[in-house]
Amino acid sequence: MGAGSIGATVLPPEEILAPLNPGQRAAAVLTGGPVAIVAGAGTGKTTTIARRVAYQVVTGAFRPNQILAVTFTEKAAGELRERLRALGVEGVEARTFHSAALSQLSRLWTRHSGEPLGEVLEAKAPLIASLANALPAPHKFVPRRDLASEIEWAKNRMVQPQGYLDELTAADHVSPIPPGLMLQIYDRYERRKRTMGRLDFEDMLALAVLMFDRYPGAAHEVRARYASFTVDEYQDVNPLQAALLDRWLGGRDDLCVVGDDHQTIYGFTGATPSHLLHFRDRFPHARIVRLEENYRSSPEVLAVANRLAGHIGGFHKTLRATRPSGPAVVMAPIRSGVEDADSVVDHARSLHDAEGVAYEEMAVLYRINARSEPFEEAFADARIPYQVRDGAFLRRPGPRAAIARLRRKEGRPVTEAVERVTAALGLRDGPAPGEAGSDEEITRQADLNRLRVLAREFTQARPDGDVAGFLAELSRRFSAEESGRGVHLMTYHRAKGLEFDAVFLPKMLDGELPFRSGRSRAPVDEERRLLYVGITRARRHLHLSWQADARNGPSPFLKELGAAAQPPSPAPKPSTGRRETVGHADPAAFDALKKWRLERAKADGIPAYVIFHDSTLASIAERRPRTLADLHAVSGVGPAKLKRYGREVLAVVESAPAPGRYSTVANPMGHATPVPPRPQ
Repeated sequence: MGAGSIGATVLPPEEILAPLNPGQRAAAVLTGGPVAIVAGAGTGKTTTIARRVAYQVVTGAFRPNQILAVTFTEKAAGELRERLRALGVEGVEARTFHSAALSQLSRLWTRHSGEPLGEVLEAKAPLIASLANALPAPHKFVPRRDLASEIEWAKNRMVQPQGYLDELTAADHVSPIPPGLMLQIYDRYERRKRTMGRLDFEDMLALAVLMFDRYPGAAHEVRARYASFTVDEYQDVNPLQAALLDRWLGGRDDLCVVGDDHQTIYGFTGATPSHLLHFRDRFPHARIVRLEENYRSSPEVLAVANRLAGHIGGFHKTLRATRPSGPAVVMAPIRSGVEDADSVVDHARSLHDAEGVAYEEMAVLYRINARSEPFEEAFADARIPYQVRDGAFLRRPGPRAAIARLRRKEGRPVTEAVERVTAALGLRDGPAPGEAGSDEEITRQADLNRLRVLAREFTQARPDGDVAGFLAELSRRFSAEESGRGVHLMTYHRAKGLEFDAVFLPKMLDGELPFRSGRSRAPVDEERRLLYVGITRARRHLHLSWQADARNGPSPFLKELGAAAQPPSPAPKPSTGRRETVGHADPAAFDALKKWRLERAKADGIPAYVIFHDSTLASIAERRPRTLADLHAVSGVGPAKLKRYGREVLAVVESAPAPGRYSTVANPMGHATPVPPRPQ
C-alpha cells in the first residue's frame, strides 16, 4: 500500500460517520471548504478531524496525498496519522507548520533560488548566550529564554530588527530588557546567524513565504500538490503562520479550520483568536459548525465553565455534559492561618484515601513556575509522590545555577555562602528599570530569594551545619518528585490539552489571576481564558481556593463564577482507611500542637506548613508518642524534622491533658473553668 492510498480495511462512509454525534457528523460531511469547526473543550475535535479527513478520502472528494493537515505539535500530527491509519486511510500529510515548511524548502529552495538551504538551529540559546553575557548588570542575568522568546515574538509578527522599536509602541508591548538593549541583541543575533549560514524555526516559515512570493514556480508546485487544507488549533495561529497558510491556499478556499476561541492563551507568541473569530469576514460563504457535547467533564464542572464562558465573548458555546453527575465544585476561601499548599495536600490525600482517586489523576495548576515550590515541599513532607511538568524547583535555572556554585563554597557558613551566590546571580529587591518582569525572570528571582529563606531556616535549626549539609537537606526536602508518578504540578499553560479526574486551582487571588507583577500585567481577557482552560481540565473533582485573609483579595473572576460570597472551605472529611486524620485525633493534644506550631513558625519566620501539616499533627495527637522512636514512626516526621522539633513535640504531647481528663480554659472573668472531655 503506497503513499496516497486507501487500505483494504478502509471503512465505508457510513461506518466512518456512525460514532459521531449530530454536530460532529455535520462537520465531517462537509468535504469542501471553507469550514470553521468551533470545538469547545472536550468535545472530540480530534475524532471529528480524523473522521472528516477520512470521509473526504473514501467519498472521493480528494486523494489522500492532496490533503495537508496542519497541527501545532508533532505528537498531535502523529496521533492524527494513527487515527487515519486505523480507519484505513494512509498517505495524508499531517505535519506541524514548521515541519511542512522545512519539507517544502528542502525540496524547492535550492532548485528555484540556486542558493543552499542553511542548517537549522536546534535552539537560539547558544547564539544568544554570549551576546547576553556582554549586557550590563543587572540585565545580563535575565533568562536566555526570555530573550529568545522576545525575538520569536518579533519574528512571528514578521518584524525585522529595523522595525522592532516601532512595533513595541504599536503593540503596547514591553520588552524583557530596555528596548535599546533588546534591539542590539536581536540585531546581533540575526547577523551572527546569517554569518553561520543557519536558520531558526521562525526562519523556516519566513523563508517559505519568501520563496512562494519570489519564485512563482515553487508556489505552483505546492498548490498543484495540495488541494485541501485542515488546520487544527486555529485559535493559536500567529501572523507568520497565517501568512504561510495564505501562500499555500493561493486564493483558493478549500480550507477547514478547527479551534476554540475560548482557549486562546498563547498571546506571548503572537497568537490571537481574531483569525478564527473573523473567519467568515475572510470567507463570507464559510460554514460554521459548533461542537458543544462534552465527553470529559461532569455537569457540575461544565456549569462553572459555562458561567465563565458568558464573560469571554466570541463564539457562543454552551458545553453539554455526556458524563453522569459528579460531586459539587468546591469554590471557597481557605480558613485563616492555613496555607494554600497545606489545604491542597489535605484535600488530595482525602480524595485518594476516601474516594480512590489515583494521585496520577490529580493536578495542581498555578500561574507561573515560581508557585510550584511550596507545593513541592508540602507534598514531599506529606510523602505523597508528585511530578513537576514545567521544571521542579531544584532543576530551574536559578536554583540549578546557585547549587552548582555552592558546591565550590562548601567550607563557608551556609547563610553567607547562599547570599553571596544569589547576589552574584543577580538577585535584586525589585524589577530592574525598563524591564517587563517576565514570568521566567519573576520565577528566577523568587527561586533565588527562596534559597535565601531556606538557608536561614537551615542555619536556625542547625547552627553548626555546613553547605554540604544544606545541599543534602534540599535534596531531602524535595525528594518525593518522581518522573511519571504522583500528583501533577504545572502551570495553566502547560495543562492545555490534558485532563485529570481532580484539578486544584489554588491562589485564586487578584494579582495571580489576572496576573501582575511590577510592570508585568497580563491582558485580562487572556487571563480569563486561561482560567477557563484550567476549569475544563477537570473530569469530576474541581477545587478553587484562595486565602480569606490575603492582602490582594480574591480574583475578580470569582465574582463571574458566583463564588465570592462562599464561606471558608471546610477541612476534608476524614478518611476511613487511614489513621492520620483530624477526626481520630485527641482534640486537646491536637490543639496544643497547633498552638506550638504557630508560635514556632512565627519565631522562625517560616510558614506553619513547613514545620508540620495538619494531618501529621493529627496523627501525632492520636498516637501520643512517648519517645523519639515512636515519633519517627509517624507519617510526615522525617529524620531532619525529628532532630529539629522532636523533643519540643514530645514535651507538648506530654503536657496536653490525656483523653478523658478535665482541662481548663480561661473564662471571660479570667478564672479557670473546667472543660469536660469531648464525647467520643
